Amino acid sequence: MGAYILRRLLLVIPTLLGIMVINFVLVQFVPGGPVEQIIAQMEGGGDVFESFAGGGADVQVQTGANERYVGSRGLPPEFIAELEREFGFDKPPLERFLNMMWNYMRLDFGQSYFRSIGVTDLVLEKMPVSISLGLWSTIIAYLVSIPLGIRKAVKDGTGFDTWTSGLIIVAYAIPGFLFAILLLVLFAGGSYWQVFPLRGLTSDNWEDLSLIGKAGDYFWHIALPVIASTISAFATLTLLTKNSFLDEIKKHYVMTARAKGLSESAVLYGHVFRNAMLIVIAGFPAVFIGIFFSGSLIIETIFSLDGLGRLGFEAAVARDYPVIFGTLFIFGLMSLVVGILSDLMYVLIDPRIDFEKREG
Repeated sequence: MGAYILRRLLLVIPTLLGIMVINFVLVQFVPGGPVEQIIAQMEGGGDVFESFAGGGADVQVQTGANERYVGSRGLPPEFIAELEREFGFDKPPLERFLNMMWNYMRLDFGQSYFRSIGVTDLVLEKMPVSISLGLWSTIIAYLVSIPLGIRKAVKDGTGFDTWTSGLIIVAYAIPGFLFAILLLVLFAGGSYWQVFPLRGLTSDNWEDLSLIGKAGDYFWHIALPVIASTISAFATLTLLTKNSFLDEIKKHYVMTARAKGLSESAVLYGHVFRNAMLIVIAGFPAVFIGIFFSGSLIIETIFSLDGLGRLGFEAAVARDYPVIFGTLFIFGLMSLVVGILSDLMYVLIDPRIDFEKREG
């Protein structure tokens, strides 16, 4: 197992490098860099994309050494050259990429172009919101999916299995943002009941509350966003649990256990559960990372939560390259490490699994 882990760790390096290379190259062809953003704002154009959409007569593409930016008319070339030096664009792309990766290897992710804060500090500042959404959504999904999936497997083909499958399909089909808006309208003072707060992760007086009060206030604020992000997450896990149990129930060792006179509960939870839950429980890290990374932007926007989803979107719009590439490197590394942890979970739950023999 040690050799397998070492090989996987070594594969992290070229995989992460490939991710960074592809995204760095793609960014070079995307119009509207940070220099153009600043020029557009100074020219009174607001956002640089308004210029690309077809601005006024002053908008043109200039091809001089220091005047190749849209909307740079009237600005001195020295000023534009100074902006290039400040952002590091006076160097060739290859040199900028190598310098960036060298800094990342030393865990130096630089500073945001448009915020007076380091990328690491910025990520740590936004992390609690995304961790809250990802962690609680994953836990709730498992708490609902495993008992429901087991029950559906035991009652396979019955009325209970049929109507719960219908509910799962409906829940899976509802977009998360639409359900989030529905929750706001119903329970956050939209048109009906003011039960939950409309925005934020905590109240303004959170620091003055007791420990129990802080915990209650936190869960009060996070309830609706978590429910909105979980509504479709448990569908796949429920069906996965059900199918896994059905496969195990049909095996010979289950019939042998029943023939020995063991109760159905003892057979189900003493023999079937561990084998059936292998793929479900071992996939917990991957499920958490999936919920952590995906689908959080709209939920964060609707509930006015300042998390990593909004951070990534705002950085992409503003062309804040240190934030874009810094978060890409951090989250890419996290995803690759979590993949290794998922494999270790399989071995921990079922020692019979040997990845080295499978590779051989």
